[in-house]
Amino acid sequence: MNYSSIDISNKYKLFNDQWQPKVIAEMNDYQFKIAKIEGEFIWHAHQDTDETFIVIKGEIKIEFKDGWVKVKEGEMFVVPAGVEHRPSSENESQIMLIEPKGVVNTGENESSDLTAKNDVWI
Repeated sequence: MNYSSIDISNKYKLFNDQWQPKVIAEMNDYQFKIAKIEGEFIWHAHQDTDETFIVIKGEIKIEFKDGWVKVKEGEMFVVPAGVEHRPSSENESQIMLIEPKGVVNTGENESSDLTAKNDVWI
């Protein structure tokens, strides 16, 4: 067993690309992923799983077909399975996602330019 803690803030220093989640840990069948985001993502849904957004730095907006939520630094929001949503950030924000291993960031829209490679560890 590895008894080293994970320095999340240091992990963000290891990459610059946006909308490309990086795995930093696993728990059971779930992955903890970090990403830098700015601008708008695409509308998408994850039919079989909820998706947790935690804002580490900055502020994001998650739009839904019938409203939206602002998630500030130190806050989190869980998007229920099957709910179409579009995250965005006016300025670069640092987020953590918690979702099952194998989830594609663009949901069923796997052909988007924003579709990230899966299971990329940093």
